Amino acid sequence: MSTMIRFNLSGFLIILFFLCMFRPAFGAFILVPMDETQKNHLKAYGIAYWVLKKDVEVSWLLNYRGGSFMFQYVKAIEEECTIRGVTCQIIADAQASAILEEIADPQINMENIKLHKPPRVAVYSPKNKLPWDDAVTLVLTYAEIPYDVLYDEEITSGLLPMYDWLHLHHEDFTGQYGKFWSAYKGFPWYQEDVNSQEESARKLGFSKVSQMKLNVAKKIRDF
Repeated sequence: MSTMIRFNLSGFLIILFFLCMFRPAFGAFILVPMDETQKNHLKAYGIAYWVLKKDVEVSWLLNYRGGSFMFQYVKAIEEECTIRGVTCQIIADAQASAILEEIADPQINMENIKLHKPPRVAVYSPKNKLPWDDAVTLVLTYAEIPYDVLYDEEITSGLLPMYDWLHLHHEDFTGQYGKFWSAYKGFPWYQEDVNSQEESARKLGFSKVSQMKLNVAKKIRDF
């Protein structure tokens, strides 16, 4: 019986610890500036995403100090900013109210956008990435923002509505294998992409890659 009591007490203390970690402090906010004072802009976007995943509302202050983020103070968030090397400032309730009052002035081109949930992000890209397709996924990975890679098969199969945001590169949906065909068609990695597209078209019931790409373009348009 005493063992069970000790076990239940330990479990209660663990739960209490995490509740305290994410309990907003009364009258305090965290401001993550996005102007020249910010040491790591990309990681700052990742912090905003991480905060939303913790069910904490984020205020995106458009045109205020570069589009800063602000949310109620939580010790765990401050610590996460430190871990990721993101510049943040702890401000009092009165300071936060003054900032929001300034933004609300109709004479100033600023706006407070309330964010409530993290978006589900997808990137339209082949699984065997070409050399110029890496920038966006590299940025998202560095910022620690999760994403999925979707390509023709996933979009044709109807997976796109599962996401809130789809990033496109400078895509060619004509089915002519891209503008780099004449320069790189002899390279094994480029031919691998061509073979993959032709195989996908056959698998999805299209006689030509151009037909598959047209179908994909329409689905993205509708999305």
